[in-house]
Amino acid sequence: MYQLLKQEGDARRGEFTTVHGTVQTPAFMNVGTAAAIKGGISSLDLKELHCQVELCNTYHLHLRPGDLIIKELGGLHRFMNWDRPILTDSGGFQVFSLASLRKIKEEGVTFQSHIDGRKIFMGPEQSMQIQSNLGSTIAMAFDECIANPSQRDYAKTSCDRTVRWLVRCKQEMQRLNSLEDTINPHQMLFGINQGCVYEDIRIEHMKRIADLDLDGYAIGGLAVGEPTEEMYRIIEEVQPYMPKDKPRYLMGVGTPSNIIEAVWRGVDLFDCVMPSRNARHGHLFTWEGIRNLNNAKYARDDAPIEPGCNCPTCRSHSRAYLHHLIKAKEMLGMRLAVAHNLYFYNTLLEQIRLALDENRFAQFRAEYSQRLSTRI
Repeated sequence: MYQLLKQEGDARRGEFTTVHGTVQTPAFMNVGTAAAIKGGISSLDLKELHCQVELCNTYHLHLRPGDLIIKELGGLHRFMNWDRPILTDSGGFQVFSLASLRKIKEEGVTFQSHIDGRKIFMGPEQSMQIQSNLGSTIAMAFDECIANPSQRDYAKTSCDRTVRWLVRCKQEMQRLNSLEDTINPHQMLFGINQGCVYEDIRIEHMKRIADLDLDGYAIGGLAVGEPTEEMYRIIEEVQPYMPKDKPRYLMGVGTPSNIIEAVWRGVDLFDCVMPSRNARHGHLFTWEGIRNLNNAKYARDDAPIEPGCNCPTCRSHSRAYLHHLIKAKEMLGMRLAVAHNLYFYNTLLEQIRLALDENRFAQFRAEYSQRLSTRI
């Protein structure tokens, strides 16, 4: 259940209540693709880093260790020792990215495993079954995430099929939630808006999926290479047709600036591998901009990554030490850097929520949107 607490322009401050706890929105979901954050961050660490929701991936967990094994072990929450909400991605994006290895039909998609090449079939029912076995808080509908740009005719055909698949997802989830041995009988379903950069197709698709009265709605198929301004334009076009009483999720986004700008345009939830991926390569986010700890100037710098930052890394270690660890390719360097970036993202969203609570988000946006993208 989503409750809108406050609004400043289109920006929304809310609470999203789930069976695994209440999420304060806007919120960033930390990406643990294979039930772990890359960079050696545990579920216990995530609590110290102020994480509210973790995102795991249906496709990867289905291949390894297998969703039936996870079900046997009590579901994803128990498996990874995490008692807060988990969102599972449907696998649609991963299947889309295997373009040379897949074949799409009305029933679903046949594709080859990127691990061992074996043939796998996944359609709406299979995606829902896997996610039910995982027992996540929120399951994403199985959709086709098409390339951007795509031909208009293909975008329209694909959206029509995604609606049909969504109806099947909803029916299958209702069936699964009613079974006696279901791990999470309160599992929620989010639908995904598609349509490339064709606003009329996007709007029509959004209207059709809104009629299905799901638990939440995502905007998919953006942040895949199109210019940032195009992404903002599509959000602005689609947002008025998204239900006001349901959470809105922009998939795979993004930079701190992207998040501030998307909140300004009415988005509630975000996920992105950027904070952990960039950290593993020595790129650290701060309130002054982005710091590249590979630079030689940090070799003797005994200040923390960001003075005043309360993350476990900044409380204990210097830029010089991280510079050394990253250069030496020590695993600890990745862990400390990832911890800082996740803490930064989660506290960025806390500051956005505070600014909305205090009716000063416009000033916050003016001060930080551009600054957080600059390189120090």
